[in-house]
Amino acid sequence: MARKGENIYKRKDGRWEGRYISSYDGNGKAKYKYLYARTYSEVRTKLVKAKNENISITESRTDKEKYELWIAEWLRIKRNYVKESTYIRYRNTIENHIKPQLGKYPINRISSTLLENFVSEKLQNGRLDGKGGLSPKTMTDIVIIIKESLKYAQSSGITIICNFDRISLKKPNKEMRVLSVSEQQRLLEVLFDGFDRYKLGVFLCMYTGIRIGELCALKWKNISLSERTLKIEQTMQRLQNEDMNASYKTKILVTEPKSDAALRIIPLPDFVIEAVKPFVSSPDTYLLSGDCKSIVEPRIMQNKFKKYLKEAQVVDTNFHTLRHTFATRCIESGFDAKTLSEILGHSSVKITLDRYVHSSMQLKRSNMEKLSLVIT
Repeated sequence: MARKGENIYKRKDGRWEGRYISSYDGNGKAKYKYLYARTYSEVRTKLVKAKNENISITESRTDKEKYELWIAEWLRIKRNYVKESTYIRYRNTIENHIKPQLGKYPINRISSTLLENFVSEKLQNGRLDGKGGLSPKTMTDIVIIIKESLKYAQSSGITIICNFDRISLKKPNKEMRVLSVSEQQRLLEVLFDGFDRYKLGVFLCMYTGIRIGELCALKWKNISLSERTLKIEQTMQRLQNEDMNASYKTKILVTEPKSDAALRIIPLPDFVIEAVKPFVSSPDTYLLSGDCKSIVEPRIMQNKFKKYLKEAQVVDTNFHTLRHTFATRCIESGFDAKTLSEILGHSSVKITLDRYVHSSMQLKRSNMEKLSLVIT
């Protein structure tokens, strides 16, 4: 029997045997080496020496087995291929949700069962504020990061035992809010009462479907009165500042939109051109601020929008509702899906139809009445 805490045994032939970990195989299983001597003290001395000579190798291998190091390496590589906003989202997800619970595990010990338990726990109690679980959408995003990072490790020769086919998250169909025709009319009445740059911004989103970040990044050079077009080539957002020594924790970032499809030119109807004309300024002036340097950021526009909703006695909703409302009104007016998809800046018509087209009761009734043409 070995002495307590030591891998040293006395053999039947009278010799003493010492055992130590020399390395690990591709599955993380320890490989041992053995030492022999005539006395306990002699084999112990040999064992200490062998361990010291091998310790750097052993520690290096042990560290490499940790999932937190592999996912950090994956994130470092991923940074070269994604936008800064996407990188920051990945980093925050990893630091806040993945590493605390999975980071210390050897990567080749992250099993399907372990991941299923992780997902279940997060769905029930995953919020950082302690007020319940994460949404299926957020959990799906987390699982995608885990899956990609494990595949990266696998491509580097690490054996991965997790079967992602067992991880299935059902995302509920969330019905997006769309302003009714009467709500939209009441909101318009509020906008035209003291029509200013902020109200112009809301008006533009209502009749072009542009995103709030795209609105905030608009300059007058993006609007052509002669061509009657609106060009989307940038978007604005506030991101965490990566520089820990910076004076501010966040920063404003103006970049190209999230996809090539989002770079687009939108034809403007005459009534929108007429609404825009009184505010025209120099090309490099921001549309919302009327200044070349001053920026009106999305948070401010969200607050302004909620104020206008309250004045119009419309149930509170978020700014993105304007985009869904625009898409729905377009379909009601007879837009073809392909045209609408390009105006919204979607990469496919399917995204437009699945996420942004909401059939109103008025449209459903109108279509049902068409049956009378078949009967008569």
